[in-house]
Amino acid sequence: MHSCLVLITGGARGGKSSFAQTQAWALGQDRVSLIATAQPLDEEMRSRIAKHQSERPATWQTLEEPLEVAQALRRAQNQVVVLDCLTLWVSNLLLAGRGVASEVEHLLAVYTETGKALLVVTNEVGWGIVPENPLARRYRDLLGAANRRIAEQADTVYLLVAGIPLRIKP
Repeated sequence: MHSCLVLITGGARGGKSSFAQTQAWALGQDRVSLIATAQPLDEEMRSRIAKHQSERPATWQTLEEPLEVAQALRRAQNQVVVLDCLTLWVSNLLLAGRGVASEVEHLLAVYTETGKALLVVTNEVGWGIVPENPLARRYRDLLGAANRRIAEQADTVYLLVAGIPLRIKP
């Protein structure tokens, strides 16, 4: 297994997580770590988290980490790691008052240092209308910049449209 960075983007509920899991399985089979950034703050999120948990192999290591993603990557026991998802991580960082750009740079540095295969799931949120409120606009802009930075470094980028993966890089 060699180091590679894969970005998987697309719209909400478009099959990105399932696709990432399939790709990770092909690379690491039972030897995959998953960094989950979602927080079970309400019943709907608890239900979504439970659905995701039921869809992945029980043998995979799961690291629940809403903020310290780079450290979770370093702690991951396996050489194949899925980050699900960058979208919620950026939201968590923004709401915690932390610098998104510096955290993304730290994640990329740890990725390079560890030599692991990293599959990053994210949403493409910039194709809709401009949000009305300043916080939503700031979030959209920060996520767009984070997506762009990861895509710059990525070996492979997939865009999922209606569950269909389109390889857009290389």
